[in-house]
Amino acid sequence: MNDLKEELKELIVETMIPESKAFLEELNEELKNGTDDEDISDAIEDMESFLIELQNILSAIEEDKMSDDEIKMVYNKIKDMLDEHKGEE
Repeated sequence: MNDLKEELKELIVETMIPESKAFLEELNEELKNGTDDEDISDAIEDMESFLIELQNILSAIEEDKMSDDEIKMVYNKIKDMLDEHKGEE
C-alpha cells in the first residue's frame, strides 16, 4: 500500500494543488476584472477550502494517520474527479 500512498501524495502535489491554485487565480482575476458574482465568490471559498483539505490529507499521510482503506478511498475519489474533469474538456 506504500506505493498507493506515494501515488496519492504525488497526485496531490503535482496535479491537484497546482491545478486548484491555477483555477483559484483565474477566479480571483475575474473578481478583479469586475465580475462581482456571488457564484465566483462561492467558488473562491470552495477552492480555498479544497486546498486546505488537500494540505490536511498530505499532513495525514506524512504523519501516518490514514489507514490503507482511507488512502485508497481518497485516491479513487481524486482519480474520479480528474477523469470527470477530462471528460468535460
